[in-house]
Amino acid sequence: MVMRSRYDVAIVGGGHNGLVAAAYLARAGCSVLVLEQAAAAGGAAVSARVFDGVDIRLSRYSYLVSLLPQRIVRDLGLRFETRKRRISSYTPAGTSGLLVDNGSPAATRESFARVTGSDREFAAWQRFYAMTGEVAHAVFPTLTEPLPTRTELRKLVGGRAWAELFERPLGETVEKYFADDLVRGVVFTDALIGTFTHAHDPSLAQNRCFLYHVIGGGTGDWDVPVGGMGALTDALITAARAAGAELVTGTEVTAMATDGTNAEVRFTGAASGAVAARYVLVNAAPTETARLLGRPAGSKPEGAQLKINMALTRLPRLRDTAVSAADAFAGTFHIAESYAQLEQAYRDAAAGRFPATPPSEIYCHTLTDSGIAGPGPARHTLTLFGLHTPARLFETDPEGAKAAAVTATLAALDAVLAEPLHDCLARDAHGAPCLDTATPVDLERALRLPGGHIFHGELSFPYRAGPADTPAQRWGVDTADRNILRCGASAVRGGGVSGIGGHNAAMAVLEETAAQRMGNIG
Repeated sequence: MVMRSRYDVAIVGGGHNGLVAAAYLARAGCSVLVLEQAAAAGGAAVSARVFDGVDIRLSRYSYLVSLLPQRIVRDLGLRFETRKRRISSYTPAGTSGLLVDNGSPAATRESFARVTGSDREFAAWQRFYAMTGEVAHAVFPTLTEPLPTRTELRKLVGGRAWAELFERPLGETVEKYFADDLVRGVVFTDALIGTFTHAHDPSLAQNRCFLYHVIGGGTGDWDVPVGGMGALTDALITAARAAGAELVTGTEVTAMATDGTNAEVRFTGAASGAVAARYVLVNAAPTETARLLGRPAGSKPEGAQLKINMALTRLPRLRDTAVSAADAFAGTFHIAESYAQLEQAYRDAAAGRFPATPPSEIYCHTLTDSGIAGPGPARHTLTLFGLHTPARLFETDPEGAKAAAVTATLAALDAVLAEPLHDCLARDAHGAPCLDTATPVDLERALRLPGGHIFHGELSFPYRAGPADTPAQRWGVDTADRNILRCGASAVRGGGVSGIGGHNAAMAVLEETAAQRMGNIG
């Protein structure tokens, strides 16, 4: 393809947020160029056939969808859908287990009574999630609007919920509502997905992570992408290109420069050269933005998750004979995630030791969407997300530490099964078990995530604390340079598969462009 010498907008990074921004801006009449270093667009929102001879299209890095607003799906005319999971979660407890069944409050109540010995924890569960549901209903619609002030969002949320989720360490709130160690852990795990922290962290990193995990769609539901996560990327590529955006893959941005009004982007690879642009949207971490501008990058963030993708010939049998494997794996399957286990694992990792019993959770895509698996002996996928495995544990000996992490994590899973997982794993064309693993070090190398941090850094509460003098500040996508905007996970309200960072960056550009036409902005 022949590139122009100048575009209205150049987008660095063709992940799902970059594609969302491109589609909105091109539909509004802007000339848009998207530059992606990988051979294919999508970033972490991709599907892949990773096992030779096994016809399964795995969602390789990101697994479930909660934060993607239907507004974006409708605006862009995306042919993409998700399916709800009837089972919310299953947590083994000895030879029993806690099953949270969204379709049967009675069955959930019975499960709570069986595991905890009374109805108290189930009643507390209902009160707590009624509260978070009200917060979700209030907060989620604001994510695709200009940032509210702290005072405005507090008024929407209400004083009691605000104090419990926005002001005090989440551990205090969890301990106030719940007495049972296992139940506390099931609740608190949502504060740790992608964040290395603990229940009483005074920085409230755990609160911010938890908030984004319980407000998606105004309900907090986590749904399965039909066709795998790559189906979203495919739909976004179609929408962006149909609108006129140019997408160039296999091309790495090497430098950027700006005078605040005009910018230049240099790149090499499948295409090499430079283009000028009025705006540059960066779908990368702030440290990467600084590096490309030739400025001090500051400290690198640190990711703390282990990802293991598996293909199985059948689901493993459980020690808990009262629950079927199909039900247990249909939701989020918690492993070693009691409140005490989570705290001990954090302490181990913070001290530089791999957790003795690593916590993790598993999702089985194929129980909700069997279409990602083709004909053949492999019938199910399991995607495991391990917690409290910070990048520092893998830096000295990446491959040796990875092997040890996989062994320990799968041993923790085996401890709650009635048979070894190994007996259920499919084999690839070479006879090797179907296991695909990524540590924070691997994520940094494959996806250019500094430190392997899936959110590009710590999340922010979805409000602004200071003035908003520019459209970029109003939308939470500003940088130190007026015409360079964040459009990915590092944007305020970024993180997860949501498209919100891309949407909000596009809205900021369109707002400023309209104001310039009216003569209101220099």
